[in-house]
Amino acid sequence: MQTLSASCVIAGGGPAGMMTALLLARSGVDVLVLEKHEDFLRDFRGDTIHPSTLELLFELGILDKFLAETHTEVRSISIEIGKESFTVGDFTHLPTHCKFLALMPQWDFLNFLLREAEQYPNFSLMMQSEVTDLLAKNGRIVGVLAKTANGPVEIHASLVIGADGRNSIVRQKANFKVRDIGAPFDVLWLRLPRAESDPTEPVARFQGGDFFIMLYRGDYWQCAFVIPKGAFADMKAEGLTGFRGRLRTVAGFARDRVESIESFDDVKLLTVKVDRLDQWARRGLLCIGDAAHAMSPVGGVGINLAIQDAVATANILGPVFAKRKPKLGDLKKVQRRRSWPTKAVQWFQVRVQNNILAPNMRARRTPKPPAFLYLLNKYPWLRRWPARFIGIGVRPEHIEA
Repeated sequence: MQTLSASCVIAGGGPAGMMTALLLARSGVDVLVLEKHEDFLRDFRGDTIHPSTLELLFELGILDKFLAETHTEVRSISIEIGKESFTVGDFTHLPTHCKFLALMPQWDFLNFLLREAEQYPNFSLMMQSEVTDLLAKNGRIVGVLAKTANGPVEIHASLVIGADGRNSIVRQKANFKVRDIGAPFDVLWLRLPRAESDPTEPVARFQGGDFFIMLYRGDYWQCAFVIPKGAFADMKAEGLTGFRGRLRTVAGFARDRVESIESFDDVKLLTVKVDRLDQWARRGLLCIGDAAHAMSPVGGVGINLAIQDAVATANILGPVFAKRKPKLGDLKKVQRRRSWPTKAVQWFQVRVQNNILAPNMRARRTPKPPAFLYLLNKYPWLRRWPARFIGIGVRPEHIEA
């Protein structure tokens, strides 16, 4: 078995893992990222780069390079409920350099972070490398076992960071207790063709108990179809014709394009989870991002939380690495810093999903627009507050060194 070593090994090359690796490498830490896939090209992942993340790129001096990449800028977000339309967020007044959401396929964003991280000689990435177990000595995690394209590898490290998502192997092997909060819905991801006359802004629509989101991707729409938990099996049993019919009722201007769904192979299921760890750390090990707290898609803030976790991790542990191995107390500082914003956002998401989404999906009816939506249309300045919650979050982080 091949043996490697690094000061820090990160399981997972998603937004949390890649941003943490970039920042730690920038601070001089010898860091190795293990990504189980052969590339970042997974179609059905979050695309939103929040103003708070764009502000971090500004602080790193790489914002101009990022904005030179192909992306879409969204300065307001709207929602359609039945035949009524409401603007619910206005990003143009945020106290950030970029007063918009940037939409970019996640694989492009991750490749951008990779190019920046590769400028540091103490950064390395191993693709097709998946953590299978943890190495422990005297109660402390001292590394990982991984399967790679070239066979099994044993990697020793002063710190292991689990950033391997909501189905984290790291947290499973660490025997961390998971608090399952639950979600009453799942999401189906699919594509619909785009016409030249279509808008480019995101579309969110409630219709007859269904909730449908469309994200502009140049020549097609990346669509998220929210369904009751476990309902996909029944939809498949009813057949493709019935599924297309249900899409037509909610797809709005794209209703005439649902025939492009040729089989259920064109539809990908995201099983939604909302959970969090009671403890994010043990000696030699820290979990962040979805590995520490799986977020609901409500609000589209999962990437935002993951990136903020990464910045807090680097801010707290970067200076520690310069002196010694991180101790358990250092790792717990990361959880204390990020635990409250995680709980606050999950509290909001659970109330939306349980009080708005779930009742209307069960009743198969278009919800009655809440009164506050009419207030947002009547008093546009109120739209700044939802935009701040989504775009910046409840505890934004900043680069400290």
